[in-house]
Amino acid sequence: MFELKRTPFHERTSKLSLPQNWRRWAGYIVAGSYDLVLDREYWAIRDAAALIDITPLMKYIIEGPDAAKLLHRMTPRDVRKMAVGQVFYTGWCDDDGKMLDDGTISRLSETKFRLTSAEPSLRWLAMNAVGMEVTITEVTDLVAALSLQGPKSRAILNKVCAKPLDKLKFFRLTETKLAGAPVTISRTGYTGDLGFEIWMPADKALTVWDALIEAGRDYGIVPCGILAMDMARVEAGLFMIDVDYTATNHAWIAGQKSTPFEMGLGWTVALDKPGYFVGRRALEREHKEGSAWRLVGLEIEWEGLEKLYASAGLPPQIPGMAIRASLPVMHNGNQIGYASTSTWSPLLKKYIALAHLQRPHHEPGTRVAMEVTVEHHRLHAPATVVKTPFYEPEWKRK
Repeated sequence: MFELKRTPFHERTSKLSLPQNWRRWAGYIVAGSYDLVLDREYWAIRDAAALIDITPLMKYIIEGPDAAKLLHRMTPRDVRKMAVGQVFYTGWCDDDGKMLDDGTISRLSETKFRLTSAEPSLRWLAMNAVGMEVTITEVTDLVAALSLQGPKSRAILNKVCAKPLDKLKFFRLTETKLAGAPVTISRTGYTGDLGFEIWMPADKALTVWDALIEAGRDYGIVPCGILAMDMARVEAGLFMIDVDYTATNHAWIAGQKSTPFEMGLGWTVALDKPGYFVGRRALEREHKEGSAWRLVGLEIEWEGLEKLYASAGLPPQIPGMAIRASLPVMHNGNQIGYASTSTWSPLLKKYIALAHLQRPHHEPGTRVAMEVTVEHHRLHAPATVVKTPFYEPEWKRK
């Protein structure tokens, strides 16, 4: 019988989660939330510091003389331009330019990298490494990981790390010690706020957790589950595999597949880099001809939404968490796409969504309508296409 794994932080998280609200993630169980409502966890991300267990991320160490060559071939990023200590975000594709997954590449040394992914990627890495002098090792269960997100996160880390992190730049990493435990800290995250991700040996997990919780007491640190993080990542315009796009190897039909350009990741596709990379020809063709679809932001107009509910004698009813559901998007009575994730933004006081729209309807300023259900009736609330991110604080990159 298959049994879900517990992360090295489970001894702490299981006692702190009041609703015992657990979610599956890559073969593990993780806390969906720690409180009965998400307010405290969400506002910790935006106002203070939120501590999130991200151990289930798939992690691979890629090392050897051809390590950079492998990642340069497998992804559309120009990996050979990476400096030691730099982190790249990227997707990677099949030969048709359709996305298999997305994650981060960290350059730990000249010949050593760490790749994170949402889905198992060992087979794909091995297939692309044929004939190369490289070793690929999965370390998912050996490396525990925490995400510390929020405007107070750096101040907390400075209290417990052997060296201050004030000079650690956005998408860079450093090795240090935290409460005596060896850690790698990257200036990365999935919330669109100031934040860090902390990578450590699994046997040091509780030491690091306890030190962060203690150091963060005066800064309002709060353990945070993936449901509050879900709301924050939509505000940041960040998408999720199997929610906002389907991995091409999981898709049943061509219409379920997406390219980096369609997902707004054109900036990660280095068509000027030398040599072959997987999906290059298809992506060059799409870049020349344009994309048929585009992932965009939607702002649902409150007054229009209010009128729909008022017609049924009700006040507006907005879910208290992000909704991972496909909602048709209309233009002049015709469906021109769908919203994949929608949420109320407590900070912006707006109902927002990530949506896939067909050309030419994905241009900012386009007026559309998103389906909402009011008292069992499917209606359409007016909305406007906007650029993402919806929210990006000035301190995120400083």
